[in-house]
Amino acid sequence: MHEYSEIRRLIKHRTKEEMAIDSTSWLTPKRLLVFFCAINMLDYIDRGAISTNGVNGNPRTCSESNVCSDGSGIQGDFDLSNFKDGILSSAFMVGLLIASPIFASLAKTVNPFRLIGVGLSVWTLAVVGCGLSVDFWSITICRMLVGVGEASYISLAAPFIDENAPVAQRTAWLGIFFMCKPIGVSVGYFYGGLVGANLGWRYAFFGEAILMLPFAILGFVMKPLQMKGMLNAKVIPGSLNEEFSKKDSSSYVSSTLNKLSRFGQDMKALLSEKVYVVNVLGYIAYNFVIGASAYWGPKAVYGIYQSDNVDLLFGVITIVGGIVGTIGGSILLDRMNSTIPNALTLLSIATFFGAVFCFSAFCFSSLYVFLVLFLIGEIFVFANQGPVNFVSLHTVKPSLRPLSMAISTVSIHIFGDVPSPPLVGILQDKVDNWRTSSLILSSVLFLAAGIWFIGIFLPSVDRYEEDSEHLGTRVEQLDVTPLLESKVANGDTISALL
Repeated sequence: MHEYSEIRRLIKHRTKEEMAIDSTSWLTPKRLLVFFCAINMLDYIDRGAISTNGVNGNPRTCSESNVCSDGSGIQGDFDLSNFKDGILSSAFMVGLLIASPIFASLAKTVNPFRLIGVGLSVWTLAVVGCGLSVDFWSITICRMLVGVGEASYISLAAPFIDENAPVAQRTAWLGIFFMCKPIGVSVGYFYGGLVGANLGWRYAFFGEAILMLPFAILGFVMKPLQMKGMLNAKVIPGSLNEEFSKKDSSSYVSSTLNKLSRFGQDMKALLSEKVYVVNVLGYIAYNFVIGASAYWGPKAVYGIYQSDNVDLLFGVITIVGGIVGTIGGSILLDRMNSTIPNALTLLSIATFFGAVFCFSAFCFSSLYVFLVLFLIGEIFVFANQGPVNFVSLHTVKPSLRPLSMAISTVSIHIFGDVPSPPLVGILQDKVDNWRTSSLILSSVLFLAAGIWFIGIFLPSVDRYEEDSEHLGTRVEQLDVTPLLESKVANGDTISALL
């Protein structure tokens, strides 16, 4: 009992010191949101740029008289088939798959912002490597390393944002973060088309690296912050945690086995949440369509309607649909009361109507009718970004939230937008008709709507406020500083930490 009182005294002492430091910190919750949004947008600008006609280009073609063109962009320079070209869109998944669980696990004991700094440094160097690549394999390897950079922040950003957002605006703040996906892709269409056409596709990658470099540096110098359920260990001298830490660090093998065992337990707990699993399955089907549409969309629209400025048109539709849909869906869920059943209801309804409008758009021969219907469809489709991630965060206990985001991200990529671009490439090579390929792809959205509809009827528990960590774990949260909690007055501070 005396030891417990001493620990509480030390917590109170350290907390007062940290509050004094935090009162002068520039990193407010809104600035934290801006930081993550900027990183997310740059990541997706890269995704959009590599799919444009200006950067991705067109394959070499030969006429009946054996007169061949050189093609353009990446596809022309490296003489890539549609299948190989589609692999470039999916190659980043290798790095993401390996790195995401590692970053999520390390975040329990390592300052997460240092992890982000390491990942973004790798991302920056990898993007430069894309610009310097000499063949298909060199650019493919660099795209894999780009996935490592994404892994460093994708599992940490959403939990940080959700914890520090105003309670009545949690989904809206998440929506703002995930809105950066369609906006980033859209800006990437403009950026890639402009830079690729005027300077060459390699310079598009060099420009991205320059823009990301300041955020990589900021990741190394930014002050550590508190995340619910995380260890971020700095052991109190003389406590039981110090004894455990010394014993644990005495053997590297033992430490590694302990971490693997903990990871296995976390995965088992995560997969036991049926609503979480169903939510991710729906997200996989949804992302299968989004990934292929983002990569092949400009080429498909050009192939069907033979319109100039395809990159611009498709970019405008995506950015408008992304902003209106993402913000609208997130605000609507907050107004409905942010609960898991309400989120799943919104997901199923919005995806169903999105499927109807996107499928119908490709049935018309008029470009203007297509643009209107496809825009409406994208508004419904992008309304899912806030709610789907709300479900992933709130169906698991706090200590599993980074891992839940990591596994969700890995799953939607490895089973969704990783296989879909090459598969649609194969489909297009077979049918040689972009309208048919687009109709088949759009129909997968009906599957996503059906999966989320099933989730509505499963029993669900919002575990956001669950405190799964024992006292020792909570005591270890002393080298990190909360954002909103720093405003809690005097005696309430200890209860906020404990």
